[in-house]
Amino acid sequence: MIHIKSKEEIIKMHQAGQLLAKCHQEIAKMIRPGITTSDIDQWVETFLEQHGAIPEQKGYMGYPFATCASVNDEVCHGFPRPIPLKEGDIVTIDMVVNLNGWLADSAWSYAVGKISSDAQKLLDITYQALYRGIEQATVGNRIGDISHAIQTFAESHGLSVVRPFIGHGIGSKMHEPPEVPHYGPPRQGPLLREGMVITIEPMLNLGKHHVKVEADGWTAKTVDGSLSAQYEHTVAITADGPMILTDQNK
Repeated sequence: MIHIKSKEEIIKMHQAGQLLAKCHQEIAKMIRPGITTSDIDQWVETFLEQHGAIPEQKGYMGYPFATCASVNDEVCHGFPRPIPLKEGDIVTIDMVVNLNGWLADSAWSYAVGKISSDAQKLLDITYQALYRGIEQATVGNRIGDISHAIQTFAESHGLSVVRPFIGHGIGSKMHEPPEVPHYGPPRQGPLLREGMVITIEPMLNLGKHHVKVEADGWTAKTVDGSLSAQYEHTVAITADGPMILTDQNK
C-alpha cells in the first residue's frame, strides 16, 4: 500500500534530504585522482554521526558500508574500496540518510579530473534525464509518465536505460510502494497523489542496457563493459508541483 505522507512528515524527510545534499556538496570538493572510495565512505559515516544521523543502507540485507560507490562500468551497489581513483574515471556515490527515523536517498555521478567527451555526454544526459522525469512528478500524472520521459530523452541521445534497478517509494522505510521504473509507456502505473514521496534515479549506459551482478552479490556492472552513470533525487508530490527533498542548490 502506498503511504501518503503528511506535511509534517515531508518536512522531516526534507531535513534528512538537506543533510544528504550537504554530503554530496562536500564529496564534490573531495573528488580528485588519488582519493579512494573507502576514504569517501568513512568521511560520510563520520559526518552523519556528527549530525545525529544514520547511514541507513549499512547493514541493510547485510550490506557492509555507509555508501555505494560505483566506478566506470559499475552500474550500482559497488563496494567502497581502498583503490585510488584515476584521472578520467567516473564514480557514482549513492547513500540513504536516516535522520530521526525519516529517510532520504540520493545518488550522484562525479568526474575524476578530466574525462572523455563520451563520459561527459553520459553524465550530462543522465543528469538531464533525471530532471525530465522530475518534471512529470505532478498530481494527476502516473508513474509511467516519469518512466516514459526518461526513456525517450535518454534513447534520443543514443544512451540505454538500465532495467532491473528502479526508483521506489520512501519514508520511514527505504523501499516502499510504488515502484518507479525509468522506462516504459506513458499513462501507466499508479496515479501520483499529493503526499507521495518517491525516488527517481535513472541509470544510463553508453552501451547496451544489460547488466550483471558480480560474485559479491551486490555490485552490478554493464555486460558490455560500457560506462554507466546515475543521478537520483528524493521527490515529494505536492499540490504546487514536485518538491526535491535532496536538492543541492538550496
